[in-house]
Amino acid sequence: MLDKNEIQHLVARRIAKEIKDGDVVNLGVGIPTFVPIYLPKNIHVITHSENGILGFGPAPKKGEEHPDLTNAGGGFITEVKGTSYFDSALSFSIIRGGHLDLTVLGALQVDQEGNIANWMIPGKFVPGIGGAMDLCAGAKKIIAAMTHTDKDGGPKILKKCTLPLTGPHCVDLIVTEMAVIEVTPKGLVIREVASWTNIEDVKKHTEADLIIPSKIGSFC
Repeated sequence: MLDKNEIQHLVARRIAKEIKDGDVVNLGVGIPTFVPIYLPKNIHVITHSENGILGFGPAPKKGEEHPDLTNAGGGFITEVKGTSYFDSALSFSIIRGGHLDLTVLGALQVDQEGNIANWMIPGKFVPGIGGAMDLCAGAKKIIAAMTHTDKDGGPKILKKCTLPLTGPHCVDLIVTEMAVIEVTPKGLVIREVASWTNIEDVKKHTEADLIIPSKIGSFC
């Protein structure tokens, strides 16, 4: 089994392959914040954070953090050539205006209809749904970056979400430490399985129905 750090980096590394040259990409909190580390050096990507930043780099080295340089989740970021800052009104105009090619969101649950739940944690106080609702409605492509199971080993990819939804019928791709799963009109299709596991293990830890094509890729 993989530890938390290995899972975060495995998922982020695989998601980075989905990002194309010239994309404007919003990165959510948690696993998505590791994606910039793995972006190819030969492509130009414009990263967006809903607290009002366009064009930023990965987290700084320990001890080099700047208190004013943070993403929407409060995590530290670095500046890159062309980094710009603006207010929340303009930031959400970018989202709601359909200017984001892609958003990568952490998820508590995703189901086989492409619904996503990522804000209400049972038993814990949370301030609200935040900008994720707008991202689900405004981004051209939505990737759910998540662990395949919860802390108790229960499935997070379900037949139907049980938590309050962030967005309905919006997820295009699910990437976990076990598999890459595409959301299609016919259902969830397994496209790749991580090299450390196998298809039977993926099925065992998934509640949703899965479509198994004749050819399945691998990632590590």
